[in-house]
Amino acid sequence: MGLFSSHKTQMITADTALPGREARMPVPKRHEVLGGSLAPPYPEETQLAEFALGCFWGAERKFWETPGVVSTAVGYEGGYTPNPTYEEVCSGRTGHTEAVRVVFDPAKISYDDLLKLFWESHNPTQGMRQGNDTGTQYRSVIFFRSPEQQEAAIQSRDAYQKKLAEAGYGEITTEIVPAGEFYFAEGYHQQYLSSTKNPHGYCGVGGTGVSCPVGVARADG
Repeated sequence: MGLFSSHKTQMITADTALPGREARMPVPKRHEVLGGSLAPPYPEETQLAEFALGCFWGAERKFWETPGVVSTAVGYEGGYTPNPTYEEVCSGRTGHTEAVRVVFDPAKISYDDLLKLFWESHNPTQGMRQGNDTGTQYRSVIFFRSPEQQEAAIQSRDAYQKKLAEAGYGEITTEIVPAGEFYFAEGYHQQYLSSTKNPHGYCGVGGTGVSCPVGVARADG
């Protein structure tokens, strides 16, 4: 990860973004690990959540390993370029993040539980980077899909900020913004760290070690 991104830390504007294309990225029909559908339609009982927390390979794995998650996918979100390629996103000229879509069953796992996993799986105080990965595509973002998700995200951020400050960390730089178009990443990125694709693959997503005081996993799931 990090191709072409060492100095791509300034957000571009819509009029300077790459033009992209109309053709959508073809993706596998089924999830490599969970077996569910990668793209819509999803089961009626499920809901969507979308996050950006650095390298999307490791971020996606954290979510698919979580009980109650039905499917996951990686893609590009938060920028301007329609249907971008990975190389274009890494150039810093699309404005997109490396994002993870999470399809979850709210009867088995709550959105608060997903927020807790999000906060604890990366360092949300680093601005336009995550660890050694530097660039606007690695910024931390919660893409909310309802007023309820927005409010939960804000409350969790404020609660986590207090804990991080107590541990000596600075201000959270995570954006909390409405979900836009989610452009699926190339097929080879989907479930990249699964045992059938790259069982020894590495991705440098890592948390601060500070526990987030929101989200209590449901034992009846």
